[in-house]
Amino acid sequence: MTIPQRQSEILNIARMLGRVTVEDLSRRFEVSAQTIRKDLNELCERRSLTRVHGGAIIASGVENLAYEARRFVAAEEKRAIGAAASALIPNGSSLFINIGTTTEEVANALRGHEDLLVITNNLNVAMLLYRHPRIEVVVAGGSVRRTDGAVIGSSANSLIQQFKVDYAIVGASAIDAEGTLLDFDYREVQAAQAIIANARNVILVADQTKFRRTAPVRIGHISQVQTFVTDASLPTALQNICQSRGITVIEALPKPAAENDDGDDSASPT
Repeated sequence: MTIPQRQSEILNIARMLGRVTVEDLSRRFEVSAQTIRKDLNELCERRSLTRVHGGAIIASGVENLAYEARRFVAAEEKRAIGAAASALIPNGSSLFINIGTTTEEVANALRGHEDLLVITNNLNVAMLLYRHPRIEVVVAGGSVRRTDGAVIGSSANSLIQQFKVDYAIVGASAIDAEGTLLDFDYREVQAAQAIIANARNVILVADQTKFRRTAPVRIGHISQVQTFVTDASLPTALQNICQSRGITVIEALPKPAAENDDGDDSASPT
């Protein structure tokens, strides 16, 4: 297999899974880890991939990753974020949970709670929680996006605006250095904005890959949240914003796992 063929196949795998690792690719193509790192760096230089520790993810632009691919990216980190965010929600609370694979991990971790009222425009969240007798679930009406079970549109926004809840669990597809929260679908963003506006406490949940992504539609600004649950130290500019705005930042670390790659894959090439 030639280098262009291998890199093309790496890109296809990344599109399908959302993330590739040096170890897996080295084994799949029967080449050294150093060779795979060089392939990933070249793909990153062409802005096809974005480097993360141990591998790379698909670079974003104007279209989000497929839902199953998003579930795969930073799965352990999202579980840790979900557990940490759920611990902030006391029993007897009302809350919004919006669209996203990370917010779904919060819902999953909330299943042991009692006397919750959950309003959501995410069918996956509703399916996780509706069977629990001590959790009442209200689902926003409207068009269902087939790709991920998101309920979007004016009907969903109208229902959200009828509530004033204790907490909102919100995600974002990207967070830039100025603290802008970004996403891909303006209809989804309208629902997220309504959720933020109608909650007394907003909890943002996002893993560190969101610091290296871009998206075209503005949700709002990180200054609109009270708590940010993530899985790593924030970039300096974002950390300064959080400190100046009095935003509580919680680092939720995934359970320790054996290192898969001896190389230094933590830096993204520019």
